[in-house]
Amino acid sequence: MTSDTPGGATTVPAHTSGPGNTVVRYGDDDAAHVLGVYLDPRCPYCKRMENGLGTVIREAADAGRFRVEYHFATFLDDAAGGSGSLHALAALGAALDEGSEPFALYLRLLYAEQPPEEEDGFADGETLLRLAGEVPGLATEAFVRKVSGGVYLPWARAVSAAFGRGGVEATPTVLADGEPVAVIGPGGYAVTAEAFFAQLAERWE
Repeated sequence: MTSDTPGGATTVPAHTSGPGNTVVRYGDDDAAHVLGVYLDPRCPYCKRMENGLGTVIREAADAGRFRVEYHFATFLDDAAGGSGSLHALAALGAALDEGSEPFALYLRLLYAEQPPEEEDGFADGETLLRLAGEVPGLATEAFVRKVSGGVYLPWARAVSAAFGRGGVEATPTVLADGEPVAVIGPGGYAVTAEAFFAQLAERWE
């Protein structure tokens, strides 16, 4: 699939929407509410949020409570040096072509195995492919070809550019129908699932 972007046509993965197909969709498109989740693959606080709340959020989306719209950034590449966020994002694009569930499992695994912020481990394609091999059904011939060939690197750059235009300045950020939801507590780790859903209840119920 291709999408027209300011720089011309770009090949884009499945399960994407928005301008230039730069938004990753997860869950029922007809859900009454939208949870916007803003992440950078190299961000250590995103790792803490994903480890604490990522599965909780996706299970709630699976139950129809909301749909998730992921917006990915790569600013850690500039801040820390390297291209790991960009390459991880391109690999996540390849995972989307294999389905929403492989994408979700791969996203969780990338954060679980995230290198230290100062290391650019995700820039190594072999690392991304090795981790993909731990996700059932993900490391297909098509997936390997797309990651090895950098098929979705132009899309990843477009996604990063869209993040920069979106007005969100930090990751992780979560917006419930556009309103901020706290996902990192005062101690620097993810809030509890109970605290997270209590915030949604205040807004939606």
